[in-house]
Amino acid sequence: MAERDVPPIGTQISRLAVEDPDAPAVSHNGRTLTRGQLESMTNRLARGYAELGVRQGDYVTIALPNSIEWVQAVVAVWKLGAIPQPLSARLPDAEYADLLDLRERALLVGRPDPRGVVRAVPGDFDPGDVSDAPLPEVVSPSLKSMASGGSTGRPKLIEAGGDGRFQGTLVAALMGNLATDTQLVSVPLSHNTGFTSATMALSTGQHLVVMSRFDPTEFLRLIAEYRVNYLATVPTIMQRLLPIYRAAPDDFDLSSVRRWWHLAAPCPPTVKEAWIEILGPEVVWELYGGTELQALTFISGAEWLSHRGSVGRVVSGEMRVLDDAGGQCPPGVIGEIYLRPRPGSSPTYRYIGSTAKSRDGWDSLGDLGWFDEEGYLYLADRRVDMFTVGGRNVYPAEIENALSEHPAVLSCLVVGVPHEDLGQVPHVLVQAQAAGADGALDDVGVTAFVAQRLAAYKVPRSVEFVDTPLRDDAGKARRTAVRDEVIARRQAPVRR
Repeated sequence: MAERDVPPIGTQISRLAVEDPDAPAVSHNGRTLTRGQLESMTNRLARGYAELGVRQGDYVTIALPNSIEWVQAVVAVWKLGAIPQPLSARLPDAEYADLLDLRERALLVGRPDPRGVVRAVPGDFDPGDVSDAPLPEVVSPSLKSMASGGSTGRPKLIEAGGDGRFQGTLVAALMGNLATDTQLVSVPLSHNTGFTSATMALSTGQHLVVMSRFDPTEFLRLIAEYRVNYLATVPTIMQRLLPIYRAAPDDFDLSSVRRWWHLAAPCPPTVKEAWIEILGPEVVWELYGGTELQALTFISGAEWLSHRGSVGRVVSGEMRVLDDAGGQCPPGVIGEIYLRPRPGSSPTYRYIGSTAKSRDGWDSLGDLGWFDEEGYLYLADRRVDMFTVGGRNVYPAEIENALSEHPAVLSCLVVGVPHEDLGQVPHVLVQAQAAGADGALDDVGVTAFVAQRLAAYKVPRSVEFVDTPLRDDAGKARRTAVRDEVIARRQAPVRR
């Protein structure tokens, strides 16, 4: 179906409500809204937003935690032809304000403006005595605008290149899920993985099950309770799930899961291998690409077992690996990954507050990697995360993957810190099991474990243990900020 023949997403959701008003639309914390209830409540909410001045093409920022209220706010914005711009409800005020400065907003939902400029309403905003009748059909000029702090922390918005006529059925077919599926979202809806998953579910009539925040036991329990068929998650969550599942595999029925995607960050091979063994190679799939959507790779679990470490072959758009001079790298040689849509395609994104790094129409997201002879792509690391030890390149992800093989490691993060002789050396932060647990780690154990697997210059010179996960529920880490904090701590004078 051509894009011009696709109705706007607000209309798609309304038609699903007419077809089966009693079918479950979204569940959260034991509460379920049917399609009919979602339709009625979002029609009223859209009229309430319109009375506050929201018009077609306007930005509406939604700063709410994962919830039914989040879903209702986004759908209401779509029905007005406005652009939903989700932000984490937990952003510091300064970062929140920086993102608001990038583009004018018509309304904030869930959090007031620290600058005192834009009108705000709470997440449970009641529009009062307004009609719940269907609204006129209107197309948003962009489906979404996602925020990104990037690896350096400089904020930007990534506005979708396509308008509100979202082809959910086509996307669902590409991703291997069905209109009859129940889909679990455990990552933040303010992150592109969560937003896209929810959008696909709402536009195709799937039952969307939303977690407020990730909890491993609750995640596994919800799969069994709702007979979840499909989910998209991140390696951080997969790693946190493993010790819970392995401790009591008979307590969690995962047999309903038909497609388990992971994306957003490299997955430690031992973690991925474990989930392939648990779920089956036909269930576990990986996707590589950015919010920008210029190009994508897919790989099934079965393919991965014969191409261990790969993120797959290109299935949408085009990719190439270039050296610093702009020449194409031969198979097996690491370079910077550049992407573009297929020639003749429309742009897939627009940056607000930043400019793309481009070469001759190809864009870079800052990732390093290589292709093998068969066209399978392998990631090395982010260019900004790589550092040199005595002139030799070190990729933090390689050290993190090696250390993640230790059963006591729940999460880890490697940064380069200054060294008077070698320039930089690896420093690792480790979230490990409690000291009394089997296989518990100390700093000597960390370095010895890595030394058995990697060259000496890649072995961490210092170890720091932490009590909390080192990546958020979207699998992201502010590595530059962490590095700065580590250096500051190391340079602070010792108090006697």
